[in-house]
Amino acid sequence: MISLLKEVGRGKRGARDLTYEEATQAAELILTGKATQAQMGAFLVAERIKMESPDEIKAFIEALRQRITTYPMAGSIDCAGPYDGRTRTFIATLPTAFVLAACGLPTTLHGSPSMPPKWGITLSDVLAALGVQALDASREALISAAARTGFLFTPTESWCPPIGELRELRKELGLRTVFNTAEKLLRFTEAPYMAVGVFHGTVFEKITNLLIELGVSRGIVVQGMEGSEDLGVDKRTRTYLIQDGASELFIVDPEIYELMVEVPEVEWTAELQAETALSVLRGDAALPYLNMVLLNSAVRLWVSQKAGSIEEGIYMARHAIEQGAALQKFTEWTEAIKPVSAT
Repeated sequence: MISLLKEVGRGKRGARDLTYEEATQAAELILTGKATQAQMGAFLVAERIKMESPDEIKAFIEALRQRITTYPMAGSIDCAGPYDGRTRTFIATLPTAFVLAACGLPTTLHGSPSMPPKWGITLSDVLAALGVQALDASREALISAAARTGFLFTPTESWCPPIGELRELRKELGLRTVFNTAEKLLRFTEAPYMAVGVFHGTVFEKITNLLIELGVSRGIVVQGMEGSEDLGVDKRTRTYLIQDGASELFIVDPEIYELMVEVPEVEWTAELQAETALSVLRGDAALPYLNMVLLNSAVRLWVSQKAGSIEEGIYMARHAIEQGAALQKFTEWTEAIKPVSAT
């Protein structure tokens, strides 16, 4: 590890990107515990200062993927947001997932307990507020619920144990590392479609090209709310579309689809996130949150070729909510998970 540290730790001007082979070696040393805690911390900080290259991120993703057991879901979409949670915005991706499942698009969300640097409200926090201890549910229960409903939630730290083993080190560092990106892109279901959130526009092209290299056939990279995969409805959102090995800039303007609306400032709690998600699925949510779910559902249905256009996707999503199909998916999923998660 020392020789690799010398390359990435020479300072901002002297440091160089590792080759894919070198980054794979570094990943193996970290994931097997052969590097010391001091070496791991130094490496992750040096990479953060230098900024990880696509080859380095890819090496860490593929090293982690060798340590997971996948559950392939044919024709599914993987929705990947920030594992450090949200503090200022509605987590629209959760109710959206049940809308997508109701429209025939198998959907995966994944996460872990909150992480630095944001320490925000996570998907697992919201699910717990809904009475579902998803982090404690067995793999068998989660897979059974997915087979029944088309929605899979994967607790990343139990489905990929090395990520869990690095939690304390990451908490002590308190900053973003290569694992903040790698854990989002593991694709436990080998989904051909993805919706991925990024915070800074500077990493758009990097993540887009990385998804293509990882075999995503169609996807969307979103500079979404708080770095999430969620499109907003109060302004336009910059995205990149991926299709057949190529990408193009695509601006999503909610005004075009008559969904633009002012979004109030809210002091979010896990409980309020949970109640708002439920209100969307019941069809009685405030307009900003309903519109968020309609827009995000529509775009993901379109990207995944379930809808011929975003307009058609909006129609499909609205129908799934108004007819109660999305709420039924949620109810079936919670019924399948709760007995096991309560033990």
